[in-house]
Amino acid sequence: MIDIHSHFLPPISRQEAQAVDAERAPWLAIDPSGETGQIMLADQPFRPVYRALWDADFRVAELDAHGIAMQLVCATPVMFGYAWDPARAADWATQMNDKALAFCAGHPDRLRPLAQVPLQDTRLACAEASRAVAAGCVGVQIGNHVGDRDLDHPDLVDFLIHCAENDIPVLVHPWDMMGGGQRMKQWMLPWLVSMAAETQLGMMSLILSGALERIPESLRICFAHGGGSFAFLLGRADNAWKHRDIVRKDCPRPPSEYAHRLHVDSVVFDEGALRLLVDKMGVERVMLGSDYPFPLGEQEVGTLVRGAGFLDTTQRQRILAGNARGFFRLD
Repeated sequence: MIDIHSHFLPPISRQEAQAVDAERAPWLAIDPSGETGQIMLADQPFRPVYRALWDADFRVAELDAHGIAMQLVCATPVMFGYAWDPARAADWATQMNDKALAFCAGHPDRLRPLAQVPLQDTRLACAEASRAVAAGCVGVQIGNHVGDRDLDHPDLVDFLIHCAENDIPVLVHPWDMMGGGQRMKQWMLPWLVSMAAETQLGMMSLILSGALERIPESLRICFAHGGGSFAFLLGRADNAWKHRDIVRKDCPRPPSEYAHRLHVDSVVFDEGALRLLVDKMGVERVMLGSDYPFPLGEQEVGTLVRGAGFLDTTQRQRILAGNARGFFRLD
């Protein structure tokens, strides 16, 4: 099995974080036991974590227990730094990408890194994506938006064109979720509701804006968390395209006809949802993902795909490993 969606956060010190952004740069407070810790923002705990997030040897031991042959490692989204000064964010991205490469270096056949980029500045983002891939990263991970700029914004489209023209795979991860404040006051609603909507928003913005008509078909782009609510609501989008000219004004074909341009991971936790995803996207565009090592990820990586009765042996193996090998050129 090849898990394409997992996160890391290196042992960044409080001093390192404060030197970049005293309020928003994350750092890692590791408990004296070395087994658990907290991601911190300034003096505020952001998320409890455990050793697999920063210890590559410990992680590989867990991969052995799960039967995972290889795992792609990418930044925890709080590391993105999209709100910072571009030059500062570019320097931070370079540091984090070098740390990601170092994290994977001891297990090059088991761990492969995805880079982060200063997406608020297209020129700097393109430069860092190319540098990081030349240094050994197998692609880039980006957030689904930068402030109020979605993936259809000309700057972000230019970045995706750069990735297409330079054979750089892209994983899009939802972050900085909509609907904050009192409407998302508890129960982890931003992660349960807004995260799926953010992912669908990224996919639909590329389609309905006509951006996919301008971006070369060579772009390899994958959306995390099973594409959020995209597959479930694709019929609604097609219906709107047929009956409302305001929906189709920039999009020459029904939204479902662009599904073959997009890939998704398998983090949906339900066999019926996985069946719908395979039906709408095509089995060749679904790859195993876990969201490891966080509690909302798949705790026993690959369980859903391995146990899905509607998949035959060939289809199952494509999702578990074969599609990832082609998408990320892992051979």
